[in-house]
Amino acid sequence: MKPISRRRFLTTAALSVAAARLRAQGGTVAQVSLKVPSEAKGPHIPVDFVGLSYEVQQLTDPSFFSPGNNGLVRTFKELTGSGVLRLGGNTSEFGWWKATASSLEPTHPQTRVVEGEPKPQYYAVTAGAVRNLAGFLKATGWTCLYGIGMGTNTPDRAAEEAEFVSSTLGESLQYFQIGNEADLFDRHLRDPKTWSPKTYLQEWLAIARAVIVRVPNAKFGMPDVAANVSWLTDIADLWPSIQSPPHVTTLTHHYYFGGPATNPEVSIPNLLKPATMAKVQKTADVATAAAKKMGVRVRMTEGNTCYRGGKPGVSDVFASALWAADYSLLLASNNYSGVNLHGGTGKSVANSVGGFLPGDVMLRDRGESDEQIATHPHPFYTPIGTFGSDYVVQPVGYGLKFAGALSGGALIEEDFTSKLQATGVDATAYAAVLPGGHLTLVVLNKDAERDLELDLDFAERAGAVETETLRAPALDSREAHISGPLDAGRLRDGKFSVTVPRASGLCLTTR
Repeated sequence: MKPISRRRFLTTAALSVAAARLRAQGGTVAQVSLKVPSEAKGPHIPVDFVGLSYEVQQLTDPSFFSPGNNGLVRTFKELTGSGVLRLGGNTSEFGWWKATASSLEPTHPQTRVVEGEPKPQYYAVTAGAVRNLAGFLKATGWTCLYGIGMGTNTPDRAAEEAEFVSSTLGESLQYFQIGNEADLFDRHLRDPKTWSPKTYLQEWLAIARAVIVRVPNAKFGMPDVAANVSWLTDIADLWPSIQSPPHVTTLTHHYYFGGPATNPEVSIPNLLKPATMAKVQKTADVATAAAKKMGVRVRMTEGNTCYRGGKPGVSDVFASALWAADYSLLLASNNYSGVNLHGGTGKSVANSVGGFLPGDVMLRDRGESDEQIATHPHPFYTPIGTFGSDYVVQPVGYGLKFAGALSGGALIEEDFTSKLQATGVDATAYAAVLPGGHLTLVVLNKDAERDLELDLDFAERAGAVETETLRAPALDSREAHISGPLDAGRLRDGKFSVTVPRASGLCLTTR
C-alpha cells in the first residue's frame, strides 16, 4: 500500500473528525454519487468575475482609494488579484465633479427628503481623488466601473468628469455607469407621474451622448436598477429604435436578499434555503433574456444580504459566506460577467440610506454597549471591514473569494444541485475546467444539520487531488476561514470519495 502523505492525513483526519462530531451531535448523513463530466460546455467565467461595490462618497476622502493605503491594497489583493471595483451607490446621485477649487456645488429642484433615501447633501469628487484612484487600481491589479450621477447632474458636468476619469484611469476603466437605481428615482428625484424606463432612457441618452463627444470610445453599463429587472426588458425592447446607440457592454442590476435589519424575515434559515436561490434564478432568467436581445452580458453591480447596511447576526456571520459563494456561482452559471458585493465605511453607507444604519438601532435595543457595537463591521454586510486603520476581510468576503476559485474557467453544464437536494440536504455544487485543463468542483453544504458523503466519478481523469475548505465553528460565528490547498490523495480509476461537513464548503481540484 502506498504510504499516505502527512498533508493528506491531516486533510482526511480533519474531515473525518468534523463528520464524526456532527454524528455525535445527532446530525444525519446524506450519501450522494456524482459523475463529473470532463467537457465544459457552459458559460465562461471571466477572470475578473469577483468585484466589490463602494459609494461614490468614498472618493471625498482621497486617501482611501490610494496606492498609499497599504492595508486596503493588501486586502483587495487578498480577495483576488484581478477584481472589479464599482463606484456608485445612492451617494453617486449627489456626487459632483469639482473640476477646480472655485467650482460651485450644484442644487436640484426636484430633490425630496424620503426615509431610507440619502439626504440632499452633496459630495465633491476632485481631480486628486481620481488620480489616487488610478494609482490604487494599478497597485491592486483591479479595474473600475465608474459611476457618474444622473439624479442631480447635467450632461455638461458629466461629460467633463468622464473626460478626466477616462484619461486618468486609462485601461483600468472598464466602462461608465450613469445613474444608480433609476427605478427608484420616482421616490425622491423625479415626478412619479411621468418617470418610466422610457423617460429614463431619454435622460440617459442625453448624458451618454454628451460623454461620447469628449470620450469617443466610451463604453457604458446600464440601467443599474435596484430590483425592478423588468426595466431591463423594457430597455432591450426600446433599444432597436435608438439611432446610433452608445456602446453598451453590460446590462446591470442590484440585488439584496431582504431588509431592512428590523425585518424578521431576514434570518439565516431564510437566507440559505433553496427557495431563496430559486427566486434569484427567476431574476437571472429575465435579465439574461434582455441581455441576449441586446447582444451583451449581465452584471450584478451592487448587492448583499440585507439592504440599508445589513443585519447583525446574519450579514456579519459565516452564513453570509455560504450565501455569497452560492449566489455568485449561480449567477456565473447564468452567464453573468461578475458580481459586486456592496460595502465600504459605515459613514458612507449610512449617508446613502438616510444617515443611520438600522442594525445599530437593533444592537442598542439588545443592550449592546458602544464598545460592543464597535466590534461589528460597519456596515454589517461589508466584505472588507474598516477598523480604524485596519482592513479585515469579513465572512461575506470570504464567500466571494471562495467562489472566485472558478474564475477564468468554463463551467460544466451538469445539474449537481438537484441531485444533492434530492437527498433532502441543503447543498449546491458547481464545476469548471480551468485554464491548463484542471477541473475544479465547489460544493457548498449550507445544511445546519447534515453532512455530505460524496462518491465522485471524474470519468477518465487521473492524477492528484487538492482541496480547500470554507469553514467556521457555526453558521452564526462571526468568522470564516479558507484552509488549503492541501494534498488529499489521488484519483483511483477516476474516482474519489470525500466528506463535506454541515455548514461548510469544499473546493476540490484535480491536478
